[in-house]
Amino acid sequence: MRLGVKTWCRRALTALLLGQAGLVLAATDCDGLEPVPWRAVAPGAWVWLPPDGGDVSADNAGHVVTTSALVSGRQALVIDPGPSHLHGERVRRSLACRFGAQVRWIVNTHAHSENVLANSAFAADVAAGRTQILATAATREGMALRCPDCLASLTRRVGEARMTGTRIVLPTRTLSEGEVLRLGRWRLRVMRVEHAHTEGDLVLWDAQHRVVWAGGLVYQNRVPELAQGQLDSWIAALDRLQALAPRQVIATTWSVASASEPPPALQDTRAYLGALREKTLQAMEEGAQPQETDRVALPAFRDWAGYSARHGFNVLRAWRELEPVWMDRQPSAQEVGR
Repeated sequence: MRLGVKTWCRRALTALLLGQAGLVLAATDCDGLEPVPWRAVAPGAWVWLPPDGGDVSADNAGHVVTTSALVSGRQALVIDPGPSHLHGERVRRSLACRFGAQVRWIVNTHAHSENVLANSAFAADVAAGRTQILATAATREGMALRCPDCLASLTRRVGEARMTGTRIVLPTRTLSEGEVLRLGRWRLRVMRVEHAHTEGDLVLWDAQHRVVWAGGLVYQNRVPELAQGQLDSWIAALDRLQALAPRQVIATTWSVASASEPPPALQDTRAYLGALREKTLQAMEEGAQPQETDRVALPAFRDWAGYSARHGFNVLRAWRELEPVWMDRQPSAQEVGR
């Protein structure tokens, strides 16, 4: 088969870029590649947003959180690579074919399947020492403990075909509070958040660009999940993020501040969790029982994705956490008798 001059030059250039980047990806592998709809956050920073903003389904193949990439020269850092081997492979090939960049670092912000199972697409590079997977110790422990069940659960929900080749690949390097990840003009300071969305959440903050990567701490039009987290710690974490005065928040969504207001997703998540706390304490005060989750209904958030599936569960989690807080508020018998 003879190639036209333009085709030959394009393939030759691609092969040169990939070879210089140390990638094991033939130029022809870029032909017919389904493009990733990357959106520019800032120079060198890109996001691949979830297709529908809803919960995990066969239609979205588990892609319900944002996949991010920072690219500088022929190196890339990926934050939360996604829910499956196929998703991660698409990320890896897109960065190679579009930018001529090899993924040198992957950051797992927390131990949820939709964020971390795409690690498996980079397993060969990890084994060869070309790629490191970075996370907190709590995230690595959470993945080792829960990812087998999470993989099985996600496979049931999206179908085996969507999860082909997916296996659990654990982080290889532990990140600590205050550590700084450097790539090109980006300086990502590591912030650890304990027992908020999960037992250990990782936040990355670039003060120059005023961009914060918040993992699973920030939602938009979708009910947060308190499964491994704690309500008061999560609220405190959001207050900490808001104090940074970020211009952009990248988490389960991508939210941009207006001229006078913080990123709306940050405020909306804080509003839901704050209302959940206030309403749960009010129900306790009124003598309700934990199972009476309808006493903690939040009509303002009823249209959010996952409300019927998760809000009642969040009430039970909040109740268990807040019951000692409510008890401490009650006057003692001696005080009542005075």
